Amino acid sequence: MPRGRIEVITGGMFSGKSEELVRRLRREGFARKSIRAVKHASDCRYHETHIGCHGGQTFEALPVKDAEALVRQVAGFEVVGIDEGQFFGDDLPDACEHLANAGVLVIVAGLDLTAEGKPFHPMPALMAIAEDVTKLRAVCVVCGEKACRSHHLAGKDVDVEVGAKSYEARCRGCWKDAIG
Repeated sequence: MPRGRIEVITGGMFSGKSEELVRRLRREGFARKSIRAVKHASDCRYHETHIGCHGGQTFEALPVKDAEALVRQVAGFEVVGIDEGQFFGDDLPDACEHLANAGVLVIVAGLDLTAEGKPFHPMPALMAIAEDVTKLRAVCVVCGEKACRSHHLAGKDVDVEVGAKSYEARCRGCWKDAIG
């Protein structure tokens, strides 16, 4: 039986998480592995049935509403890619653990922090159980340094808001200046 594992790709908005996920999935495809990509059903920014990247790349993905549905939809695949992992809720780490223990390579991309600078669950739990964690950085739109935060431009009245138009990448200092 193949040995499964969990890989996490994380960072702020515009850091290239989805791009890196698509790159890794394509690489696994060259090895002729069976691949299933999934995305959260609420994420229809680019396409309803594809992972979309800010740079224009896409990868076919099945929209699912939660971790339980995810596990049902990926049965029999050797590689599972999950985009926007932060939207799947606190059941996602157990689902990924189940898949990895069954021999599946699970690659999850998701935000590490909310716009308020708090850990974006379930990503911290996923990072703790993953064999590999890649933390990417964007470029701060204010000063050009490495960006580690996602700044919400108009304030925020909901916990989860899908869409890049309301956000921009900021370094810690420029993010702190903006939130006061």
